[in-house]
Amino acid sequence: MKYEPEDRLFSNMAELDAPPPEALPRCTRPEALPRAAPRVALIGCFRPRRCGIATFTADVHEHLARERADLAIDVYAMRAKTDVGSDAAICQTIGDHDLQAYRTAAAAINASGAAVVWLQHEFGIFGGEAGGFILDLVDRVAAPLVVTLHTVLAAPTEGQRQVLDRLIARASQLIVMSQFGRDTLVELYGADPAKVAIIEHGTPDRAFAASSPLRGALAIGDRPVLSTFGLLGPGKGLETAIRALPTIAAQYPDILYRIVGATHPNLVAAEGEAYRESLVALAESLGVASNLAWDDRFLDTPELLEAIELCDIYLAPYPNLAQVTSGTLAYAVALGRAVISTPFVHARELLADDVGILVPQADSEAIAEAALLLLAVPAEREALQRRAYKRGRQTAWPVIARAFGDLLDRVIEGGSGERVLRRATPSRGAIWAMSDSVGILQHGRGPVADRDHGYCIDDNARAFMLMNCGELRRDPDCQNWALRYASFIQHAWNDELRAFRNFMAYDRRWLEATGSEDSNGRALWALGYGAAHAATGELRDWSADWFARTAAIAANFKSPRAIAFAALGADALLDRHPSDPRAIQLVERAGALLHAMWKSARRPTWDWFEPGLTYDNARLAEVLIRAGRRLQSLPMEEAGLSALVWLCDRQTSEQGNFRPVGSDGFGLMGETMPFDQQPLEAWATIAACATAFARGASPRWAGHADAAWRWFAGRNDRRVALADPQTGRCRDGLTPHGVNLNVGAESTLAYHLAHADMAVFWAARQRMPEEDPLRRLASEPAFART
Repeated sequence: MKYEPEDRLFSNMAELDAPPPEALPRCTRPEALPRAAPRVALIGCFRPRRCGIATFTADVHEHLARERADLAIDVYAMRAKTDVGSDAAICQTIGDHDLQAYRTAAAAINASGAAVVWLQHEFGIFGGEAGGFILDLVDRVAAPLVVTLHTVLAAPTEGQRQVLDRLIARASQLIVMSQFGRDTLVELYGADPAKVAIIEHGTPDRAFAASSPLRGALAIGDRPVLSTFGLLGPGKGLETAIRALPTIAAQYPDILYRIVGATHPNLVAAEGEAYRESLVALAESLGVASNLAWDDRFLDTPELLEAIELCDIYLAPYPNLAQVTSGTLAYAVALGRAVISTPFVHARELLADDVGILVPQADSEAIAEAALLLLAVPAEREALQRRAYKRGRQTAWPVIARAFGDLLDRVIEGGSGERVLRRATPSRGAIWAMSDSVGILQHGRGPVADRDHGYCIDDNARAFMLMNCGELRRDPDCQNWALRYASFIQHAWNDELRAFRNFMAYDRRWLEATGSEDSNGRALWALGYGAAHAATGELRDWSADWFARTAAIAANFKSPRAIAFAALGADALLDRHPSDPRAIQLVERAGALLHAMWKSARRPTWDWFEPGLTYDNARLAEVLIRAGRRLQSLPMEEAGLSALVWLCDRQTSEQGNFRPVGSDGFGLMGETMPFDQQPLEAWATIAACATAFARGASPRWAGHADAAWRWFAGRNDRRVALADPQTGRCRDGLTPHGVNLNVGAESTLAYHLAHADMAVFWAARQRMPEEDPLRRLASEPAFART
């Protein structure tokens, strides 16, 4: 690692320099806007791929960029093995069947500082069962997720249901193009109605053309023209339309049915042009081959629009009545064509109010009857065209792009932003509300303590520590509560099994004979802390006595965190009893173990104790720093500082916000997930930075602690405050959608204890010269007094 010149703490630690971490892939789009512009990571198929999603995504990119020059749009394009060529707008490609490519793209999106991720979803464009590979990307991005669902299935397979459920759970906002899609998401999938927006398929903003000049170029003249366009496949229902031709041709022998579009590439790969050939054979058998014209190309948008304007009547004989989106239908309406369609979902909504004619599914006679009516009565056809064109103004791309921009603004703005958490001690009301004569209850439902889950020694140990730190030590009420929490710790000891219990039911029944190693380690931590910091000599003596009676249990700990927690208590006790042999032994063991773990696990880009990050991560670095100082081992201290630098850098977002590893990613090898973020990590980081700061007063540690403190206040990935100093409450975590509204003891205590540890930095402010960078940092609102 390279340290900044002003970081005095590392001026003589050249051996800590390591190769720089591999740079994450970043968008290199040449027309990228200044960093101040919010970045939109747009994911979907993209040109030059030839499919409806690619056309839609490209149109979104073009029109949103035109309407919203204040947004920077980075395109992450899905790529199949058969795709050729690229496009200058593409920031990065994602191989559809390459799982690692999804993870690499997620890392690149996070590194870009994206303010929002916008996914165009269709099951078939992603790899894995039911397109499940895309979940590896969306679970790893920190920015709010918006998903446009191009298909909403009313009868999904099990795999499709699982994928869509995950997307719904992860997304901050869902976009559908029809009321049916919205109703299905809410009623069948249980989506929050407030999260589902209807924004219709965008269409060209083009003047109405009653007749196309292409008629002359193609020698069509005045022949009546029917048309269907788009990628060919059985889902188009073209057989039904062709079977209607004999009846139409009987009255209009010169009728021409133009079928425009290449065969779908997936169909070509599976069976070549067998489907198109079957349609040609069908037309020949019906004697209408001369009434058919084929344009078997994938047309770019200008050519496509000309092809639509060429027809008098557009046919959409689709057999799948559950189809919720059809870009081709939307285009035909927007250009003012008379439309005959089966009543699939999108058609029912778009063609309502006599905008088009609906005919039964697979009914060739109904298609023929409707076409003959429109051909025989030009006034009726023209009126239908006018109504269609008027309806199309509602879906013109400038209108739709503005709607998309407004939605993205709302998602980017997120919560109310940062709330100033000043130096004044948070209200202790939240602590008292969760406490009773037994101790502190561990969980809450909303702000109300949940008696169903009873108590645990973990939280009572933290509460005991809180009551004995800072100004709370001088408060008689706090000392009364400290005795209550101490009583819980004492009662938790199982003398027969020589271990602390952890969980107690509300009726005071112990639910286990012994607790976990971590809970036992936290109990020792609290006792050691009390031995050094309790307000009265009696309580300090009680803490020291119980530490002496129980410290031997740590010799059998296997969990690195349990060993670290016990060592934190031992190190605190040594401040008052510097020769205590049990405490020295615990610190020595923790230091040796963690130093060995660090040397064994670290890599050029992974300067940590373990191959993955889990919970209370900064505590490992803090303990190694403390052990190095206590044992006067510079290698240990330097290793702990190196690990803490690496962790803090990894926990810092592109925008400079604190972003701890989320619980969804605990234990993942060599990578992290952004959610759910826990208050415990913010406290641990502040405490570890305070430990590092105590020696060198480096602005580095003040900056990282400040970022972690402001995380509570709303400077986080969702711009929402978790902590409220007025009530003293802290929510249970930061989720993809905002805060977990429950208020548990662990979260609230972490907030209060983090405030206590911030006192190191607040006190330092008073000692800094006016020009010192730390004083400038400490003048920020998070450091200010009320």
